[in-house]
This record gives sequence, C-alpha cells and structure tokens, in this order.
Amino acid sequence: MTAAPAPPSGARAVRLGARSTLTLLLVGVVGLSGFLWPLLAPPESSVAAHQEDAPWLFAGLLLLLVAVTAATIAESGLGAKAVAMLGVLAAAGAALRPIGAGTAGLEPTFFLMVLAGRVLGPGFGFVLGSVTLFASALLTGGVGPWLPFQMLSLGWFTLGAGLLPRRPAGRPEIGMLAGYGFVAAFGYGTLMNLAGWPFMAGQVAAAIAPDPGAPLADNLARFTAYCLATSMGWDLGRALLTTVLTLSAGPAVLRALRRATRQAAFEAPVTFEAPGSSGKPEPSGRA
Repeated sequence: MTAAPAPPSGARAVRLGARSTLTLLLVGVVGLSGFLWPLLAPPESSVAAHQEDAPWLFAGLLLLLVAVTAATIAESGLGAKAVAMLGVLAAAGAALRPIGAGTAGLEPTFFLMVLAGRVLGPGFGFVLGSVTLFASALLTGGVGPWLPFQMLSLGWFTLGAGLLPRRPAGRPEIGMLAGYGFVAAFGYGTLMNLAGWPFMAGQVAAAIAPDPGAPLADNLARFTAYCLATSMGWDLGRALLTTVLTLSAGPAVLRALRRATRQAAFEAPVTFEAPGSSGKPEPSGRA
C-alpha cells in the first residue's frame, strides 16, 4: 500500500460539500434566532410569554443542531487521520481552558482555535470548536444550559478563522490572525451575553434586564449597559490574551500545525499495488 505525496499546506482536513455548507447555513440561522430572540421577539409572541422557559428550549435545540452539523461534516469526509487530529487538538484546547480558570477572561484556548481554524479550514474548525467546549465542560464540571450556546459560539469562532483570506503569509498573516482573534473574542463574549441575559432577568437591576414589552432600541440600550456592567473586563482580557499569544507564539504553532497537516496528507489518495508490481519475484509455492 502506498500513499501519494503529501498535499500542500492549503489542504483541508475536511472539504465542505453542498450538503455540509447548507447544514451550516441553516444552523447559523436557527442559532442566531436562539441568541437574538430577546431582542427580536415581539411582546405578543409566545416566546416572549415564556421568557423563563425559552432559554432552556433553545439550549436543547442548539445542542441537537450542533450534533447534527458535526455528524454531517464528519460524514462528508472526516477520515481516521482527521479524527485523530481532532482528538489531539480538542484535548489540548480543553486542557488549556482551565489554566486561567476563567479569571478576567484569560482563556488561552481561543488562541489555539484561531490557528487551528486557519490551518485546517472552516469545516474542521466548526467541529473542533464545538468538541473542545464540550470536552472542557466535562473536564471542569461546566455542564449547564449555557453549554450548547458556548459550543455553537466557539464553533463559529473557529470556523471564521478558516474563512479568512488565504493570501497573506508571514508577518501579515500573523497580524491578520491577531486582529481577527481580538475582534472575534469580543464577538464570542457578546453572543454569550445574549444567551445569558434572559437567565439574569431577575438577578440584575431592572434598568439593564430584558423587557419583552419594550421596543428594540430600548432593549439594545439595556443589553449594551448589561455588557458594560458585567463582562467588558472579561471580554477585553480574552481579546488581549488571544492577540498577545497569537503574535508571540503564533508563528511557531502555525508551522507545527502545517507540518502535521502535510505529514497527515488528509487528501492524499491511498492506492494498493498488485502483487509482484514491486519488481521482486513472487514465491512459486513449491517446497
């Protein structure tokens, strides 16, 4: 059995087909609905009437959707070598997350997700982000109704890194990844604030709690005040740490990931040689 030469660094562990892309788009639409409903649901809607139950329903739905999307992407070509890479990177990401213990948003996992998504592509990135958060929750005991929202958010975070332009290389590439990590870290924090905001309705000041009967502009102002009052320091710490680690350790980690990708040869077809094609004489079968 022989393998073709290793593919170039642009090779992907998972090539997204039409079915996988459509699934990602549909999950994106439903997922955004799960995050944005406190802002968009009209006061007379049944969702607004069940403000205390809706987050739990959306959490269950998103967990199912993330599982279906990961299965669809895996079915499209997540081979044994890609699964092994997924396991190693997810374990590394889950192990990195407790290092900062979430203090001031210092979570080095996000730096690894940016670089892995860049090298291994958006399809692999979405699965990696989701699996990493799931493994981390099991490791740290962080399982709760927020977990599906975290899995989807980090899946999008890592997917986005895989969608960045392929052209920059060297220092411009590192700068681009650092900039993306800074902005996307705030995006992750904002999404998680949207997910947790309805749960906090009875635990925060009325001025920043969601009001189903208020107009969109009023709820946007309330949500902005909620973010500034509760999580701005955490989001800034996460963004700064991701940027610093990307600028300092990013080049070495990128080289290691690309070397591993070339050696894995995800897209190299495996061929089988016919007996005797190596030029060596075959045994005659006689004693």
